[in-house]
Amino acid sequence: MSTMNRRELIREYKETARPMGVFRVLNTANGRYFIGSSPDLPGMLNRVRFQLGNGSFPNRALQEDWKTCGPDAFRFEALDTLEPPKEPGYDSREDLRTLLDMWMKKLAATEGPGYHGSSRPQD
Repeated sequence: MSTMNRRELIREYKETARPMGVFRVLNTANGRYFIGSSPDLPGMLNRVRFQLGNGSFPNRALQEDWKTCGPDAFRFEALDTLEPPKEPGYDSREDLRTLLDMWMKKLAATEGPGYHGSSRPQD
């Protein structure tokens, strides 16, 4: 691959809008879940996997279950996505908070509070 091709591919990647939305880490062994939102879903899911694998995830209950059950007991999934904003400089944080709150209420009503207890997760 030529240097020009590589530079062009990198530029295109950086200019491409990343999928944003709400994700869930589901413990398939006990049904508990962790839910969060991010303006970069693939990046956040990689970060969560990395933190869990290194024992540094902030939610201690989830981290302990990861250690006990092993990584194969967990499923990482995007629950909902938002369209990338058309306006330059648009701040999607409020939209993500609203979507996260909606999913928190929905899952708490059908599946219980998961790893969050009764508190709202960190963004």
